[in-house]
Amino acid sequence: MDALMNAMAEPVFSAEDFRARVLAHAGEGEGEDYGDHRFNPGHPRLIGAKPLRDAAVLIPVIDRGAEATVLLTKRAETLRNHTGEVAFPGGRIDATDATPQAAALRETFEEVGLDGRSIEVLGRMPDYVSGSGYRIAPVLGVVQPGFHLTLNPDEVDAAFEVPLRFLMGAANHRRDSRMWNGLEWFYYEMPYGGQRIWGVTAGIIRTLYERLYA
Repeated sequence: MDALMNAMAEPVFSAEDFRARVLAHAGEGEGEDYGDHRFNPGHPRLIGAKPLRDAAVLIPVIDRGAEATVLLTKRAETLRNHTGEVAFPGGRIDATDATPQAAALRETFEEVGLDGRSIEVLGRMPDYVSGSGYRIAPVLGVVQPGFHLTLNPDEVDAAFEVPLRFLMGAANHRRDSRMWNGLEWFYYEMPYGGQRIWGVTAGIIRTLYERLYA
């Protein structure tokens, strides 16, 4: 009986369960203030900042049966900003993008060749403001398996999958910091499989965890 109860209480990390959680929380948190400032309240880096630039990323949860995964990329070493960092597919919102969702899908296709026809867009989380000056719209989607990726070498060095179970496990969320102009800047990091998931990407993952799984 105890084993049965434990099995029933075990968290589920399928794409189906993820979809249900997203839809159950649809509309919640609109207008709330999410971002790096939650981890660094009152930090001088965030005071008097320039106008925010709008961006969108896709959080692609891949339907792998009972154990869904999340697709992440490693930015190209040749890029000027955030070189070699782990990120969600995405980028700046262009004037020609009808919605943040459209921008996220466009950028995902341009970066890794993942066609929007393979993606079920479920909605989006509230915007996440980064310390680097971006207002990021995280778009939530479920991806059906059987897709083929074509990486854009000018933007992406690699793409890889991380179990949703790992990313939504609070025990894997480490707090760390570094010095910025003589002051400490705090962030989350989630090392996995030789990749360092940290900064804004880890902050968005932490926010997703707090909204859907905490």
